[in-house]
Amino acid sequence: MNVIFTCGGTGGHINPAIALANTLKSRDPNVNILFVGCVGEMEEQLVPKAGYEIKCLPGSRFFRQLNLKNIRRNVQGVGRILSALNGARKIIRDFKPDVIVGTGGYASFPALFMGARMGVPTCVHEANAVPGLATRLAAGSADRILVNFAESGKAYKQQDKVTCVGMPVRSEFLYTKRADARKELGLDERPLIVSAFGSLGAKAMNEAMAEFMKLEVENGLPFQHIHATGSYGWEWMPEAVRSKGVDLDAKNGIDMREYIYNMPTLMAAADIFISRAGASSCNEIAVSGTPCILIPSPNVTDNHQEKNARIIESRGGCVLLLEKECSGQRLYDEVSALLKDPERCSAMRKALMESSMPDSADRICDIIEELAKN
Repeated sequence: MNVIFTCGGTGGHINPAIALANTLKSRDPNVNILFVGCVGEMEEQLVPKAGYEIKCLPGSRFFRQLNLKNIRRNVQGVGRILSALNGARKIIRDFKPDVIVGTGGYASFPALFMGARMGVPTCVHEANAVPGLATRLAAGSADRILVNFAESGKAYKQQDKVTCVGMPVRSEFLYTKRADARKELGLDERPLIVSAFGSLGAKAMNEAMAEFMKLEVENGLPFQHIHATGSYGWEWMPEAVRSKGVDLDAKNGIDMREYIYNMPTLMAAADIFISRAGASSCNEIAVSGTPCILIPSPNVTDNHQEKNARIIESRGGCVLLLEKECSGQRLYDEVSALLKDPERCSAMRKALMESSMPDSADRICDIIEELAKN
């Protein structure tokens, strides 16, 4: 069986595709897998690191705010899209896929569109509560439309094609044990707080976390805290935190780093996780059953992160705060209140795990194999 995964732009689109590829390989070691992405995007690094071949096409974002600058960008992008469609046609002819699977991002559209025109079975997976533009464009010709949130399935006209399958996550999020994770990290008996706001970092939230760390010190370091600043935050945040009287070199339980590379371990060990509400993060939190405070990014298309978080909040799985409501003091008070309420944390863990689909990757792989047979 030959399978193309097409995705790109963010880890929330790429990581689910890698998780699916890993599951397919575990089910059939002879499956041939090729990724198709976009030149200059994150998938060029992440996919080869995961051990898969990737071919990248020219691509262009669609700018929805129609000012003169963006209209010019969109016009220039038409040529790149046509080139990408031609490139996708050649890749499909050469690789001869049995199925093409798209997991989102504008990079996924050329292969999905051209594959459907060439008679290759296609399916799209939408991770967010609000369908992205690429997913909406590809859904009309796709054989199957797979959604993470059942609520988002209502957005599609082709209801007979829609199946709620959850979102695939790496197996480490499913099977890492809390006791093992805490031992591996060398934690003491204090609760662990983990906070992260994306690979680039969010300035407003990093500023709030700097104040949060100051309050930790002033209150006698009642918990351990691991915070990822992101690449931009790493340039200024350590010095800003030191200026507030926080000794980052002391072994006091405050650990600031640029990125978190062992997220399954940290999520299993954490008592509370503070993050954005991207679909990937939401599902990793859910399968881990980690009580959380979600702060949706206000700077995303269709405000989809808040809609993701609202669904989880309605199920009792998170505390939802808007960025404009956040300060170091507000976050510190929310964390302290949660830690003093073990019954609420237990209910939150239960709600998260009941809403997750730990077998999501297998469900999707069943559909991929079904399409290949047809």
